Amino acid sequence: MVASVRLSQDERSLASEFRALGPTGLALPKSPLFGTDGIRGKAGELLTAPFVLNLGFWAAQVFKARCAQTGPVIIGQDSRNSSDMLAMAITAGLTAAGLEVWQLGLCPTPCVAYLTRTTPAIGGIMISASHNPPEDNGIKFFNQEGLKLNKSDTQEIEALLRGEKRVNTTAAQWGKHQHNPQLTQAYQQFLLESLPQPLDFRGLKIVLDLAWGASVQVGPAVFKALGGEVICLHDQADGDQINVNCGSTHLERLRQAVCDYEADLGFAFDGDADRVMAVDAQGKTVDGDYILYLWGKTLKARQALPNDLIVGTVMANLAFERAWEKLGGKLLRTAVGDQHVQAQMWDTGAMLGGEQSGHILCHHHSVSGDGVQAALHLTALVKQSGLSLTELLAESFQPYPQILRNVRVEHRERRLQWHTNATIQGAIARAEQAMGQEGRILVRASGTEPVIRVMVEAACPQMAAHWTEQLLTVVQANLA
Repeated sequence: MVASVRLSQDERSLASEFRALGPTGLALPKSPLFGTDGIRGKAGELLTAPFVLNLGFWAAQVFKARCAQTGPVIIGQDSRNSSDMLAMAITAGLTAAGLEVWQLGLCPTPCVAYLTRTTPAIGGIMISASHNPPEDNGIKFFNQEGLKLNKSDTQEIEALLRGEKRVNTTAAQWGKHQHNPQLTQAYQQFLLESLPQPLDFRGLKIVLDLAWGASVQVGPAVFKALGGEVICLHDQADGDQINVNCGSTHLERLRQAVCDYEADLGFAFDGDADRVMAVDAQGKTVDGDYILYLWGKTLKARQALPNDLIVGTVMANLAFERAWEKLGGKLLRTAVGDQHVQAQMWDTGAMLGGEQSGHILCHHHSVSGDGVQAALHLTALVKQSGLSLTELLAESFQPYPQILRNVRVEHRERRLQWHTNATIQGAIARAEQAMGQEGRILVRASGTEPVIRVMVEAACPQMAAHWTEQLLTVVQANLA
């Protein structure tokens, strides 16, 4: 049942006062608030109820300015303990600005993107810190097309938050708040209908690691609907344990379960289920590079991949690129972040793209990265091929050894200095010269965590290990 909730008297008073005063003089960091995937940080530090109420109010002004029609804003959340607080705070800001809010409750990020695109909504918001630990949280914004807000829109929200820009904030009426969890059923049906028809997973045993997060309801439901034997790990919503030693960044338990249950394959989602990692029956990791290669090969055979193009990132393994080129395909690399992949896909007309970390986008079916959808399609590929995932992998490529290490640098300003630091740049140049065509180096500041990422890839494992340690030592000495 849909429940319509009006603001309490205290909430009305607070919102009315806020509407009259405008920016409330919050102490905001000097560095940009928006990173590569919305706003993210520790709940209770930057992400407080007053800040998020302000954020919702000013985001509403941008939503209203971008849309000719009126409509609701859809909000979803993961299972973190702070997600309820943040969802209520941002709802107060949105309704203070006169907008209606539809709250989905627990659901994957791509569910919010899909429903924002397919309903009369003028925007969508997801409360989640993705793969980050339980104490973190974040807020992602989507426009009415289900796409993440572009840089100009997020910069405008930030300018309004900081009081650097003024707009007329008069609202004709108070907004309403509705609980609409049943809308997630439409998303589940969409996932099922995106698969080749007719299709079922009977005869397959599948393990799902749901990371105590946003996919605990949707993931098992769609796999079971297709007749597969489904074994679930970490399948309750638990804000204390989300992503802790499980999910897409910790595959040990999934590997063990696939082997123990003699399953055909397994999938691990992150906290908000916009990414996925897989393992085969032998416990071998199947990352985003493999998923892109296998799905791309299938689409190419169907002549459903324009220009045989896949969009990846600078993290994509060199062996994947070379194997795809041997098939006559082309890999276009972008900066890390699914929004960069998305932008290149729109610019080039590519239909498939993603990241090694498991963000997979297929424009044949949706406009957002979707871990559950990618898992379903990889399982469908296995089922239709008549081969095991292990056999399919044997026909793909052998990745070059790739070492990725992090150096924690708490201050954002210092993290951004890596590319102007002469000592660090000199060390990178020496490593690149020594490796030549046999390796590749990538150093970058993370957009979602307070770390510098150092990646070294080489045909020789010893070479990769040597230069990784050399670069880590230099970065730590100069930035940490």
